[in-house]
Amino acid sequence: MKGFIFDLDGTVYLGDQLIEGAVEAIHALRSRGDKVVFLSNKPIATRQSYAHKLTKMGIPTSVDDILNSSLIVARYLQNVCKTEDKVLVIGEEPIRDELRDHGIAMSENPLEVSYVVLSWDRQFTYDRLNDLYQAAIRGAVVIASNPDRTCPLEDGQIPDTGALIGALEGATGTPIQLVVGKPSKIAAEAAVQHLGLDYDACYMVGDRLETDIKMGNDTGMNSVLVLTGITTREMAETSEHTPRYILNSIKDIVNL
Repeated sequence: MKGFIFDLDGTVYLGDQLIEGAVEAIHALRSRGDKVVFLSNKPIATRQSYAHKLTKMGIPTSVDDILNSSLIVARYLQNVCKTEDKVLVIGEEPIRDELRDHGIAMSENPLEVSYVVLSWDRQFTYDRLNDLYQAAIRGAVVIASNPDRTCPLEDGQIPDTGALIGALEGATGTPIQLVVGKPSKIAAEAAVQHLGLDYDACYMVGDRLETDIKMGNDTGMNSVLVLTGITTREMAETSEHTPRYILNSIKDIVNL
């Protein structure tokens, strides 16, 4: 039995456009007894919406088979927060909902928080940057949901959480303390534990070298790059994060 951890944007679909062969490939893996889980760094959608989207596209998926950076952040904070700790969230409603569901206390006052969750926020403003900065310089631990600089869509790319990380690091002059989404070992552990398999029996399939492929390589998984997202074969051949396999698209996954 093998385990397949699939990125979503750029791997299974681009925006609302399903990548050709994705339905057939995932069906074939499941039919032969392999395990499948979906792992996305994208924090601006709920796990329920991901499951609904995949099911509507022809890939039947339960909420339990979706892991995303919002869930991983919430679980991490559950483990480290003390009763009195509060969290400032730079992010949209889906990640806030996940934190609420896990009992995380939030505050909009940057002067009273112990942690900051820095996530993708399409309404990001200078005032929010200042809140983020004030919390950080007062010692709040800054946790980023994901490091992605951009998110791929059908017609190009748009700025993602990495752009906001850059804004904070530009202001403070120091790196943020922690990223919990891909390529972190925290994200890898969440996926592998979900599958119930050893790392070397798992395949991390994605379109990004610095997240999907790096995480697979760093943790002993089989890293699989698909060329339907932001990475070209030429980029892969010159990168420090060398994928074990390079496929034109997800439809070729059954041939590994």
